[in-house]
Parts: sequence; C-alpha cells; structure tokens
Amino acid sequence: MPGNLKGVGAVYPAMRIRFLIHNAYGIGGTITTTFNLAQALARQHDVEIVSVLRARELPSFTLDPRVRLRPLVDLRHEKDHPLHQRPAKVFPVAEYRYRQYSELTDQRIAEYLRTTDADVIIGTRPGLNVHLALQAPEHTVRLGQEHLTLDNHPPRLRNAMRRAYPRLDALTTVTEADAAAYRRKMRLAGVRVEALPNSVPDPVLPTADGTGKVIIAAGRLVRIKRYDLLIEAFAAVAAAHPDWQLRIYGKGEDHDRLRRRIEDLGLSNNAFLMGPAAPMEAEWVKGSIGAAASDFEPFGMTIVEAMRCGLPVVSTDCPHGPAEIIKDGVDGRLVPVGDRDAMAAALLGLVRDDGLRRRMGLAASENAERFTPGPLVERFERIAGAALDAKRSGRRPARTPGGLNRVLISGGFAARDAAYVAAGSVLRTVRKGRR
Repeated sequence: MPGNLKGVGAVYPAMRIRFLIHNAYGIGGTITTTFNLAQALARQHDVEIVSVLRARELPSFTLDPRVRLRPLVDLRHEKDHPLHQRPAKVFPVAEYRYRQYSELTDQRIAEYLRTTDADVIIGTRPGLNVHLALQAPEHTVRLGQEHLTLDNHPPRLRNAMRRAYPRLDALTTVTEADAAAYRRKMRLAGVRVEALPNSVPDPVLPTADGTGKVIIAAGRLVRIKRYDLLIEAFAAVAAAHPDWQLRIYGKGEDHDRLRRRIEDLGLSNNAFLMGPAAPMEAEWVKGSIGAAASDFEPFGMTIVEAMRCGLPVVSTDCPHGPAEIIKDGVDGRLVPVGDRDAMAAALLGLVRDDGLRRRMGLAASENAERFTPGPLVERFERIAGAALDAKRSGRRPARTPGGLNRVLISGGFAARDAAYVAAGSVLRTVRKGRR
C-alpha cells in the first residue's frame, strides 16, 4: 500500500498519468516500483497502468483499486494471433525482450498511444520508451524511465535510443550516477534528465529488533546476483556461529546450481533457498542482517526494503545503486565486488556485535526514509509537472524540422528497428515526410 504522502499534490494539480509496462502480471523490480509509485500517485492523480502483455487473470502483487490496470495483448487468448507470429517493427531488435514483441504489440501500443487522453505517459524500459518517443501525441508529456543503466545496454540498442530519445520530454534514472552518464554520453538536447530512485512503502509491521539470528537476501536467482559468493561467505559465519541461518528468497535459473553449492559446503542445515515471497516485509523482519552480493545492481530495491525493515545491509560496492543507498559503517557495509573474504568479514562483524547490529539497524530504518513514496512522489510531480507546464506554454526547445523522419529512416539497423509505426496517424506523418 502507499506510504505517507504528507504534502503531496500541494504544488501541481491533478494529472492524468499512465504507465506503459512490459508485463504487470509478473514479478520483478520494475513491476514492484511501478506499482509503488502508481499507488502513491493515485492519492492525488488519475492513474492507470497499461500492461503490454497479460498471461494470467490477476497480477502477482495487490494493486490499489484506485489504480486501473489495462492489458493490451492477452496471451491467454491471443498467443496464436497471426500478427503475434510476425516480428515487431517498432520495438528495437537489440532490446532484451524483443522476441516477446510482434506486429500485434506494435499495433496495440500504437493505437493506445494514438487515442490516449493522458497528460503524462511513462515508459518503463528502452523498447517502450522508443514507442513512446515515436508515437505518443505531442500534447502529452513523454517521460522515459531507465530501470537498468545506460552502460548495461548493448551498443546497438544505445544507437536506437540515441535516435529516438530526443523526442522524449524527460528521462529518469534510478541513480545520480546513471543520470550523469546519460547527460554526458547521450546529449539529449531539450530532454530533462533526472534521478528518481525507486520507492518502498512504509513498513506495516514493527521493524526487526536485531535478535533474530538470520541473514536474509532476496532477488532473482541469476548469476549476476552472485548468491554463490554469498553462500561461500556465509560458510565462514556458519563455521563460527552454527546457530545462524542464511535465507535466500527468489526464483530463477540458478536455483539448482545454488542448491548443489549449499550441499557441497555442508550448509544444508544453515542455508536455505526459500522460494519467492510477496510481499517480503514479513520475511525481512525475521532477520537481523540483509545481504547483497551482486556484480551489478542498477539500484538495489531489496537493499532499501531490508533497511526500511530495520536491517543493516552488507553489500558489494557494485555499480551503481548500493553506494547511493548505504552509508558504509553507519547503516551497513560496502565490500569490494567479488571479494568473498571481505563479504565474510563484514557479515561476521555484525554477527558478533549485537550492539553494533542494533545501532546500524536503527540507522538503516531512519536513513531509508528518503526512499518512501512521499518524497519521491513530490520529486516526480516536480519533474512531470514542470515538463507539462513547459509543453503547454511552448517553452520546450523546438524540434529540428523533419526530425521524426530522420529518426525513423537514418542508419541501416535503425530503419529495421523503427521504420514502421503501426499507429495510422503517425504512419501517415512519416509517409508525408518521406514524400
């Protein structure tokens, strides 16, 4: 549920806000933070989440009834639709999710954008930001979100983004470091680029008291999260303090490999793969220490969740998120990426010192308040509201004449990635420009 929103809505009047997301019916960080922000905004604004794909009856996460949820392509009934068997022509080929898109998604997204009454539309991944940039109406604020990092995208996708993104009105990243990278490398003249961290609702349950002898980690079980390193580091903790446990929540392709590593290290009575849990709050408060061992972390949603529940977090100092969340030695510890021994030492330091663990847990809960919905909604309102005011007053820098045409036809792969726009009105504009 939304957190404390004191003061929200005092500056900008109600807006019609729409989120365009890949699949609102699954589980993942982008879905979580989209739901959190949408629910918080719904206290003051008219909010809808538009899910390109749907594969089940209800979303995995409970959604505030004030937020409408609209699917565009229902895979339960349309998986074999003839247009869904043809490759997408707008969604960029180099985007990770490309194979899940099609001429049918091209058509449905374009039609939605052509007919929307939104004041602000938020795209939540690069491929959808390209749709938004090329197809959303001029009267609507086009706000792209980056939930990974610019450097995480392959060069071919960055080229597609570089051609389309100048048509956005604003772009938000989840860290200041990534916002700086976008400003430095993309040169998006006239596009406001701001950091907008992910939000985490205020806890419903009492925060952890530091007495539970449990270290908790959560997230997708994939190699980049380096749960193997965390398990190996925890082996040193279990050897010295066999009454402590490690609980890892989540699912993913690495499950069997991690299970074998636990067994090989003789940790079957101490380390557990718990499966997914949603919401995680009831699990976080059972622990006393949070842990994250990733090689790469665009933000660190689970780090904030753990801290809000009163857990100090030991994390690798990977790009970009952890160092912008954790104050090393105050509310958690930052250790070098890939350093098993440093991770083990940091965990042991908190396991062995009850007073330090409790002090850091209290500091973690207090310091993570900056990620509650209230302050972040106000920041979003400033970004979106300023862009809407600028658009309505005509202050936004004028686009280069013929810019859309050049975006669509320049470069070989860009033509293949974005040369066809399914929405009839936009397609007619493109053809007129070519003539």
